Amino acid sequence: MKKTKLLLGIVLVGIIAAAYFNYPKLNLISGYASKNMASTVFIADRDPVDITLNDNEMPLINLADCEVSQEGTSATANVYGLMPRTAVYKEGLGAVLTNKEFSKHNFDIVPNRFQVQDSLPFPYGNNGVIDTVLENVAYDKLEVAFENAFQDPEQKTRSLLVVHKNQIIGERYIRGFSKDTKILGWSMTKSILGTIYGILEYQDEIDMEFKPFAKEMSMKNHKPDITLNHLLRMQSGLEWDENYFKISDVTKMLFLDSDMTLAQRYKKVVAEPTEVWNYSSGTTNLLSGILREQFATHQEYLDFPYRELIDKIGMNSMLLETDLSGNFILSSYGWATTRDWAKFGLLYLNKGDWNGKRIFSESWSDYVAKPTINSNGTYGAHFWLNAEGKYEDIPTDLYSVNGFQGQRIFIIPSKDLVVVRTGLKEQTDEQFNTLLKEIIASIR
Repeated sequence: MKKTKLLLGIVLVGIIAAAYFNYPKLNLISGYASKNMASTVFIADRDPVDITLNDNEMPLINLADCEVSQEGTSATANVYGLMPRTAVYKEGLGAVLTNKEFSKHNFDIVPNRFQVQDSLPFPYGNNGVIDTVLENVAYDKLEVAFENAFQDPEQKTRSLLVVHKNQIIGERYIRGFSKDTKILGWSMTKSILGTIYGILEYQDEIDMEFKPFAKEMSMKNHKPDITLNHLLRMQSGLEWDENYFKISDVTKMLFLDSDMTLAQRYKKVVAEPTEVWNYSSGTTNLLSGILREQFATHQEYLDFPYRELIDKIGMNSMLLETDLSGNFILSSYGWATTRDWAKFGLLYLNKGDWNGKRIFSESWSDYVAKPTINSNGTYGAHFWLNAEGKYEDIPTDLYSVNGFQGQRIFIIPSKDLVVVRTGLKEQTDEQFNTLLKEIIASIR
């Protein structure tokens, strides 16, 4: 009897301890579930049941129960009735997680859009595609690459699009997705942020050697020495923990903070600039905050990416979500159709020239594709690289736009290729190597 009581006591203590240490995680679980549900329903116009069964069907997140309010354009999630979180959608701004400070914020200021209707086909317009057969493309071999990308359901590929010589030579979607479906790019959005800085540099509005912390004089660290270049290359030396499987800097920022631009700003310096390379979503959102400081008004800040980049190259489907303070969350929350993501890749393949209009300097594409010190040739300036042959069968001039769950835009200048793959599961380097190898093999 005593042993039974002792055993029950140990179990009870274990349950209490588990609840105590894991209770804060519920905030992140219900936060992710409600935010992802609200964004996907109201931005991508997808079915809540499908989102529950697929997008939110991942470890821990699938513990959350989520309900959508169509009238209030919101989604609320909880974990066994605990820690409810609500995400509210606002047209033009996306969905935002509410908190105790929600009522203080003004959502009346939204970006102006500068979309122009045209009669041109992809990529320079949205009136269909060019269907000319290219003589140097072996379409039967290309079809094999597509079949292999979609035949294994475990790969969870959702769309695949291949552009050669500015023309779509292959395009496929799984059931329920189409050329009009907006897809969350996750960290692909980081490259949008980097490009905005490239545009400002081309317009002589900012320099990559600009030191945003120059006025924060300190004898204890090198923070005043940090430049935009260091931040774009993730080598600032500022402390950051990019761990999505626990309560960390990045999860607290994305699911708890009202102003996400501050999470990295006030971190301590743990190394001199360039001494270490440390991938950080906090750095990107810090850059979003620094970007906002370059404009006189909030409206100008919200308008700039759409006027000077997104709508200028016809990425009319794109939406950049904001936080409670009205800052673009450029680390993670950019939505666009697969074709529009491809347009972004083509802008870089064409070195900033868009049908005769220059968006950024020709040298900017070389800048973002230059390897960053201590990244082992895998990172440039908010772009990923193949400089040291991570994809062993692919040209080393490949650089890419990468996001969670295997979102990719591959840019291969030597092959005049842009490949967009979206999905719901991260692929291995070997899987991407095989996909790209098969696509390249179809081009003579």
